[in-house]
Amino acid sequence: MSRAAAASLLLLVGAVGCGGGSDAEAEGDGRVIVSAASSLEPAFSTYAEAVGIDARQSFAGSDDLAAQIRQGVKPDLYAAANSSLPAELHADGLVTKPVVFASNELVLAAPAGSASTIGSLSDLARDGITIAIGDEGVPVGDYAREVLAGLGRPESEAILANVRSLEPDVAGIVGKLSQGAVDAGFVYITDVVAADGDLEAIELPARLEPEVAYGAAVVEGADNPKGAKEFIAGLLDGAGADALREAGFGPPPG
Repeated sequence: MSRAAAASLLLLVGAVGCGGGSDAEAEGDGRVIVSAASSLEPAFSTYAEAVGIDARQSFAGSDDLAAQIRQGVKPDLYAAANSSLPAELHADGLVTKPVVFASNELVLAAPAGSASTIGSLSDLARDGITIAIGDEGVPVGDYAREVLAGLGRPESEAILANVRSLEPDVAGIVGKLSQGAVDAGFVYITDVVAADGDLEAIELPARLEPEVAYGAAVVEGADNPKGAKEFIAGLLDGAGADALREAGFGPPPG
């Protein structure tokens, strides 16, 4: 499904309990409130619609959503683009034990047709190149900085000097790329898939690829913990897992 088809930050889909799903996808106790990383929007929207889950889903940077939970916001389910943020919330007693449910691939992306400008990671250090990355603390930004650190100081510093936009989530990076506001940016392969040909992916050197693992947990004190547990179960085996694979996600890291 295209990003345009899943563009709303708040998605209300039909009634719970459409038939044909597994027990994990059975009817819950009413609407499920989901706070999830921006990169999960297409897959989670497809999942909820396919199964008929009554879900109100809010997509933003994983760190911002974690901060909201620390401030007392109580969605039923929290899903992040890393495993460390859910683990930290669990250590503080704010969510149940997290489950790693998917993996992704960090790539360098450029607007379609710009391969002559950006063909590899080393091109980012050239004079005049403009780059968008996630802000510090945002998983996609932290993954990008991990990649650059692996290059060594001179090259990584030259690339960081070309950064023109620090974004609060991966959707912001995709927006800058789609508008042609920057030459390149670090996003996930699933974002390139969702861009429907507007972006081109440039694979990173294998030695620099970070392990990108997605974690989810039920929020302590949630109104619908049963529905949240069933939503997570479907991500591991069922319509949720199918939607994740269709969107380009991989299985949980081994």
